[in-house]
Amino acid sequence: MSGKTPESGFRLRVRDVDVVAPNFKKRLSGVTSTIVQLVPEQSKTVAIAALGPGLPGMLPKLRWWQVPGLLRKPANRPFRIWHARRNTEMLAGVLLKQILRAPMKLVFTSAAQRHHSRYTKWLIRRMDAVVATSRRSGSFLRVPYKVVMHGVDTERFHPPAKDGDDWQVTGLPGRYGVGCFGRIRHQKGTDLFVAAMIELLPRYPDWTAVVLGRVTAENKGFAEELQRSIDQAGLSSRIVFLGEVSDVRPWFRRIDLCVAPSRNEGFGLTPLEAMASATATVASDAGAYEEMILIGETGEVAPAGDGVALKQAIQRYLESPELCRAHGRSALRHARSRFPLEGEANALNALYKDLWREART
Repeated sequence: MSGKTPESGFRLRVRDVDVVAPNFKKRLSGVTSTIVQLVPEQSKTVAIAALGPGLPGMLPKLRWWQVPGLLRKPANRPFRIWHARRNTEMLAGVLLKQILRAPMKLVFTSAAQRHHSRYTKWLIRRMDAVVATSRRSGSFLRVPYKVVMHGVDTERFHPPAKDGDDWQVTGLPGRYGVGCFGRIRHQKGTDLFVAAMIELLPRYPDWTAVVLGRVTAENKGFAEELQRSIDQAGLSSRIVFLGEVSDVRPWFRRIDLCVAPSRNEGFGLTPLEAMASATATVASDAGAYEEMILIGETGEVAPAGDGVALKQAIQRYLESPELCRAHGRSALRHARSRFPLEGEANALNALYKDLWREART
């Protein structure tokens, strides 16, 4: 690999790339966020590059015109690894390997917590290695797999360190903040969070709730109905929709409690980002939330879709800001010891090296 420039990112020769991480979705998603954070960490020890639209300039990546170069063996390995995370990316890998005869092994990371379609199963059976992001997602696979849970960048997500990390800088009322992060839609349980806040906030005047996330066109009516409920309750100044902010990280440090109320989730990074920011979390048991939260030490977990249980779990923290701080401190230790981003990167790189080692033996 050669140098980089802010304008063009890393300049790569295809022959020097041993691992390709395709990202075939232009709109920002959890998968895209994972790739953007993970690839630079992996690149410290493996020659990896991303491929696809909408990726930041500083990310090591290949251009579309370089794809034909993947049909030739890399300079330093017996074959190249194509690490897919979506069906479209698996299919592209299968076409490259089986139709175009590219010297390549295929790896797939599965975060889904549901039974896969016949088509997805067909694709997964053609992978050379499969990764599950949690024990639960692995339970839906019918092939051998390795669990590698996502990590969090503990340099980008960190505890409060300056005045801008205080709740007071927001200009919102109250002394404490409780936040819900993610796209505004039914699947994410935004309505469950709003309903809990409408019931609880009148009893806890020191608290204000914020909702951060994008509203897509198909969910505009859903968001408008939530706002009407808030207005009717007279809480429009204390349950505030902030939309999609340019940098969400300071908000994890400003709030005292993070709520992740998803009804359905693939993995879900929000609790990890909150924990790395020394913030306690109440989450549903969707995704991998239950596997990352130490119940009663770093946060609480409620059954997915159960608004009553969610409200009760939140109430314990609203009653005791000191409990928030204590669990936030424990959460920080837990995130740094159990979920550092380099741990995920090292585990994936070790899997690649096992594939290359098997080829040599």
